[in-house]
Amino acid sequence: MFDLGATTPVLADFLAAERPTVLDALAGWVRIPSIGAHPVHDRDVATSAEWCAERMAAAGLEHVEVLSTPGHPAVYGDWLHADGALTALIYGHHDVQPVDPLDEWDSPPFEPTVRGRRLFGRGASDDKGQVLCHLEAIRGLLGGHGPGAVPVNVKVLVEGEEETGSPHFGALLEAERERLACDVVVVSDTSMWAADVPSISTGMRGLVAFDVHLRTAGRDLHSGVFGGAVPNAAHWAARLVAALHDRDGRVALPGFYDAVRPLSPAERSAFAALPLDEAAWAADASVGCLEGEAGVPLLERLWARPTCDVTGLHSGYGGDGVKTIVPAAARLKVTFRLVADQSPEAVADAFEAWARQRIPAGIRLDVHREATVGPALTPTDHPAVAALARSITRVWGAEPLLTRSGGSGPEEALGRVLAAPVLHLGIGLSSDRIHAPNEGLDLDQFGRGVLAAGELWRELAALPC
Repeated sequence: MFDLGATTPVLADFLAAERPTVLDALAGWVRIPSIGAHPVHDRDVATSAEWCAERMAAAGLEHVEVLSTPGHPAVYGDWLHADGALTALIYGHHDVQPVDPLDEWDSPPFEPTVRGRRLFGRGASDDKGQVLCHLEAIRGLLGGHGPGAVPVNVKVLVEGEEETGSPHFGALLEAERERLACDVVVVSDTSMWAADVPSISTGMRGLVAFDVHLRTAGRDLHSGVFGGAVPNAAHWAARLVAALHDRDGRVALPGFYDAVRPLSPAERSAFAALPLDEAAWAADASVGCLEGEAGVPLLERLWARPTCDVTGLHSGYGGDGVKTIVPAAARLKVTFRLVADQSPEAVADAFEAWARQRIPAGIRLDVHREATVGPALTPTDHPAVAALARSITRVWGAEPLLTRSGGSGPEEALGRVLAAPVLHLGIGLSSDRIHAPNEGLDLDQFGRGVLAAGELWRELAALPC
């Protein structure tokens, strides 16, 4: 296991010799239930950070430190002995998503299990396995090969709050700006089109998330005594949800699309070159039909157009049998994904104003912003993107296609605060089932990721600082 590709032999030999040790490390990290969204796991997230720090030190990184934040800790380490070469900052995260629904897992989420050529467990792909690609590449190059083995200066920053919207990461970047200074940022927290169709993501959507509370009465009321004469919280929540989109699937907030940057003809051509079977894509998503913004191709809807989704809706009685009440409270979780040039703050303000206009006096509405992440886009003609493409071509044996990611992360903050281009060396696959039951990591992809990290550093070393 580990398809080692056609690359320089040092890392290939390292992986062949160290396979059991590398797999044990991956399993050991995945075994830690570092669920950032659940306070009961706060100690586990701290343990994950400590594990990461130990692995950084074992790989040969120096100045390793667990960085405290008002929330969950991040981890930093560096190796700065490549005089005259540029500096690459590697970013990833060690917190993971919740595991619900637990009964849909084929094996316990924090008992890593290898079946076939995949290792299953929460965080295996998102993002512990992808971070470990870099740490193992560093260990393989530095181990017994002297200070010249890594041809660029390397800094590694592993966050602990990415899965909860990185609420303290921007402040951490500002506080550590001098220590984190770099020429290029390398993010390994995205995916490729397919194992045999390598790709490079050049953009991430932004995110604004809300927790919305409605209250119509001081208590649930008898539906026979009060129904038809008092406001029903479930009804008003449903009205809000129904009004979020028009008949063509467009988000109904006034001015929502005004700042959206249109795709260039070259970008449209790059999307069209991807081998997409919409029926197979829908089947992989386990849905019976597709929807969204009318007249917009699927990949553009996923990557280059903003969206709104209700991710949670709760009100009234949901148990067996009948409970004859008029619900007094309702709660919505609403998330907007944003694209280049959209302002998270402007969209958040627009949503709050829109929601308040739709709820009449006498009904209490509380809108809480839970996460705000800016959209990120890297110019495809940047020399560092070309360097990454050459690295991937050498490992996968095929030139990578250009994609974007529909997900969100702190890439915009990384690029803006550190004034550096952001490269996406992501080795995940759609079959990894991130954020869902039975998350897993393709171990051949993992092996290629280790090799690609080493190849990228060699390519970046040829670029001017």
